Amino acid sequence: MVDLFSLGNKTIQDTKPYQAGKPIEEVERELGITDIIKLASNENPLGPSPKALEAITNSLSKLSLYPDALYYALRKKLAEYTNHPMQNITMGNGSENCLEILVKAYINSGDEVIFDQYSFATTRILIKAYGAKEILVPSNNYRHDIQAMLGAVTPKTKMIVVVNPNNPTGTYITHNELVCVLQNVAPNIIVVVDEAYFEFMEVDDYPNSIELLKRYDNLVITRTFSKAYGLAGVRLGYLLSSLPVSELLYRSRLPFNVNNCACAAGIASLDDVGFLTQTKATNKSGMIQLETELTKMGISFIPSVCNFITIDFKQHAAEYCNKFLTYGIIIRPLSAYGLSNFVRVTIGTKEQNDKFISILKKVYNA
Repeated sequence: MVDLFSLGNKTIQDTKPYQAGKPIEEVERELGITDIIKLASNENPLGPSPKALEAITNSLSKLSLYPDALYYALRKKLAEYTNHPMQNITMGNGSENCLEILVKAYINSGDEVIFDQYSFATTRILIKAYGAKEILVPSNNYRHDIQAMLGAVTPKTKMIVVVNPNNPTGTYITHNELVCVLQNVAPNIIVVVDEAYFEFMEVDDYPNSIELLKRYDNLVITRTFSKAYGLAGVRLGYLLSSLPVSELLYRSRLPFNVNNCACAAGIASLDDVGFLTQTKATNKSGMIQLETELTKMGISFIPSVCNFITIDFKQHAAEYCNKFLTYGIIIRPLSAYGLSNFVRVTIGTKEQNDKFISILKKVYNA
């Protein structure tokens, strides 16, 4: 019998699949329980904007039609929202697809790509699939060590990836640190800033990356509607870049990579400023709630600027995740990142946070 697996691309064979958070349906099947709370994938606990839901409903009559391959209406709205030229915005089926388009456009076998050791795993999987080498730079107190990342640059470096703020640690680099990177790398090295959680940022020294785009053509920004806008299920993201980069990305992406429902939901979400304000307020109060209780219990955590908090149980955390599952709460173990004692917990509604804290006291004290 022919081993069809071994016939495949060698770099794909050697790549470990991304480990997504457990879906609610899987836990229901495995444990036979209901009323499950998922705090594992940093989804918006409020769901999507009501205006987005209405827009999706109204778009259903177009299901038989291909989308506008240029996504004119959505890109026009994003250009107004970001104050960035419309022709320099590339749409993707979630930010992961945006990163895939970028990697496909620029990465060749033998290239090197620099990451922080705790960077979001998807991009690392992508560059391996294209035959590039990942260079992992040790973190400094769970933050990107910018000087060390610059020190890792070699003649083979094609790309530096900065996840800001970072998933799964919840830390961020400052405006001056990003400027330092851009000023000290050659202009033929692509600097990618993944800003999946930027809507939650309320710190003065967070980078104004779009302003920096006006000065650095090798800067590329990726963003998503999955987190703050609650649209993880329809998959919608976008890239902001200079014109030469966007022209190459246009050649790299496949047509119709974003569906009509996602486009309609994206436009409506950008119009619903009140919903975003509510989302941020819910997250802020929830973060204070969890940080306060964790501190009272003497449980360590990494201070986070995102919509999640990463907790250090000081021992193998997968056991804690399994215990939480029996109570109907899904949280995320981080052993895949080399953080085997840590779990990542999404900030939920007050009621969801209350239940998490109640179960935490049972599980931790036990």
